[in-house]
Amino acid sequence: MRPFLYERADQPEAAVIAARIQGQQQAPPTAAAAQFIAGGTTILDLMKLDVMQPQTLVNVGKLPGTIEMSDQGLRLGASVKMAEAAENEIVKRDFPVIAQALQLAASQQIRNMASLGGNVLQRTRCPYFRDVSYSACNKRNPGSGCSALDGHNRNLAILGTSDKCIASYPGDFAQALIALDAQVETLGPNGGRSLAFADLHKEPGDTPNIETQLQPGELISAFVVPTGAWTRRSLYLKIRDRESYEFALASAAIALDMDGQTVRGSRIALGGVATRPWRAREAEETINGQTLNDETARGAAEAAFRGAKVYSHNAFKVELGRRTLARALLDAGRMEI
Repeated sequence: MRPFLYERADQPEAAVIAARIQGQQQAPPTAAAAQFIAGGTTILDLMKLDVMQPQTLVNVGKLPGTIEMSDQGLRLGASVKMAEAAENEIVKRDFPVIAQALQLAASQQIRNMASLGGNVLQRTRCPYFRDVSYSACNKRNPGSGCSALDGHNRNLAILGTSDKCIASYPGDFAQALIALDAQVETLGPNGGRSLAFADLHKEPGDTPNIETQLQPGELISAFVVPTGAWTRRSLYLKIRDRESYEFALASAAIALDMDGQTVRGSRIALGGVATRPWRAREAEETINGQTLNDETARGAAEAAFRGAKVYSHNAFKVELGRRTLARALLDAGRMEI
């Protein structure tokens, strides 16, 4: 690990100031000289691998963070630990998809340390990104190429890819947020702002190294999740190679508004199969207004993966993703609320 400076911030404004003083405004946030750290469960690993080389770490792990319900919905402070949110009674009762997505992520020890803000910004587990002996990685070295295209790509993305990058987004919590139309609040050098969580992450396109809409020195402060008829009838289904401490091969975050057996409205997000948190709007359009049964669930799943692009080792993800989504829809429809 390379030498770095370390600062601790007691307030969000102080953290932003520290990052601005130390940062490089012209660099993408992931390459900025100053990086925020909370639990450190991602960035420290990447620093040890020499994938990230910040000159300064600004510790925001002790910033105030709470879980609150209001007329606007559920507000989750970015510094709240994953375990705290997963075990919160309001979250478990009224937003089960959030609690389940957090409970199925990582290990209990990591959930005790990792913050919600850091979790949504975790970076890909693509082996070619994390191993600096591979020089061709557009996400790490812009313009160098993508070793994964012709390499071992079993765990990589089939949705939202480009000829520059097929790295998959690894998180779980983000699928719940995008399915529930969450907003993200930030604080940066130009003040505070709020944007749809669906707009936070970017598809790779020609610039895989620019992963989010955040600006250098911009800090996530909170997530706001609106309440609705669908939030209690929600769940997260995660399919992986083993039952613990493993990233998704395919996952689905589902929230349904039902009238008997008819779907009045659906919210569907997919994980493990895309380059960013993925909202499956084609699937929603297919199933809205329909009776929820095996046939309509399968039809929605077919629609969700119609635009998939497969590579040499990950073609199995299409059928796995379809089955995961269809099963999740049927399970959500059977929920007692």
